Amino acid sequence: MKPRERVLHALRRDALPDRVPLQFDLCRSLLEAFGHKLGVPVEYTTSYYEDVTYRISANALRTAMGSDCAVVGGGLPAGYSHLETDADPEHRTVVNEFGMKMRQGPLYMEVIEAPLADISSEDEVRRFPMPDPLAEGRFDGAQADIARFKDDYFIIGDLELTMFEMAWHMTGMEQAMLAMSAGEPYFEVLLDRVKAFSIGVGKRLVELGVDAIWTGDDFGSQHGMLISPTMWRDMFKPRYAELFAELRAANPELLICYHSDGAVAPILDDLVEIGMDVFNPVQPNVPGHDPRALKARLGDRLSFWGAIDQQHLLPHASEAEIARDVAEKVAALGPGGGYMCAPAHIIQADTSMENVEAFIRAVQTHGVYS
Repeated sequence: MKPRERVLHALRRDALPDRVPLQFDLCRSLLEAFGHKLGVPVEYTTSYYEDVTYRISANALRTAMGSDCAVVGGGLPAGYSHLETDADPEHRTVVNEFGMKMRQGPLYMEVIEAPLADISSEDEVRRFPMPDPLAEGRFDGAQADIARFKDDYFIIGDLELTMFEMAWHMTGMEQAMLAMSAGEPYFEVLLDRVKAFSIGVGKRLVELGVDAIWTGDDFGSQHGMLISPTMWRDMFKPRYAELFAELRAANPELLICYHSDGAVAPILDDLVEIGMDVFNPVQPNVPGHDPRALKARLGDRLSFWGAIDQQHLLPHASEAEIARDVAEKVAALGPGGGYMCAPAHIIQADTSMENVEAFIRAVQTHGVYS
């Protein structure tokens, strides 16, 4: 069975695939190490938000390693590059298209100066020069990878930082939380401007031929939601409903995936109601995310993608422990289809190459349907 067919059957739950499909993302150091080991050149597509770069790059390498998916997304406009104020890889600092000043942290790029940190009015938000979602050259990398991988692999269009995360990165988290709590109209104007950018990028990816769009914003912590379910339903649910409808209007067969780290079980029924087909990353070890309970509650309406712990398991476990965890997740989420196995986030440099390979082998071994 071709990888594309495997993923489509699994996520649509319309027929049982030969095995549970596999997807994973790797940080730069692991990409470089595996590229050298396998002799596969690592090709990068720089995202408009730095960390998404590692979602939408190195598709040739990841498919060679066993991924059933290629992930594409919006890159930078033709002739544009991020302003780099410190090229030292250990302390790299860039200013992106949105005006965020970002510095390389221990694992991820971190926003250290938000362009709208001092914003206070709707007019200021309306006058802010947002990037053009359809800028010339933004989709060159996506178009090339879709043409290269479409026949054999499931193509995911990445649209993470869809609204909430992009907005709070532009204001700073504290200001965003205060603005939402106080009902500041300017923050809703900002959400709508970010939503319009995401709709533009997402619809173009759909037009180019992706099989799924990977939307998402992190609304969860290790213990619960960052905002109340009531606030989420009032402020965000109608906006995601509009976004999902716009994307599906461009292709009724499109699968809509939604990503949120943390414990977000209270809003999963709402997301299904407005059109979510696949929940990612099913972060393990947080309240409400027991895989068997999720499968029992939502498995007839929803597929799951993720569930493998990259915080503790992959960096520190033995091969046998990784295999046991993968087998347990497949047994919980895989019956009848509806599951794609993946780490709950980009695998970072604290995970050894041997453990990455152990994870891939475990899915290929324990994911087979008899």
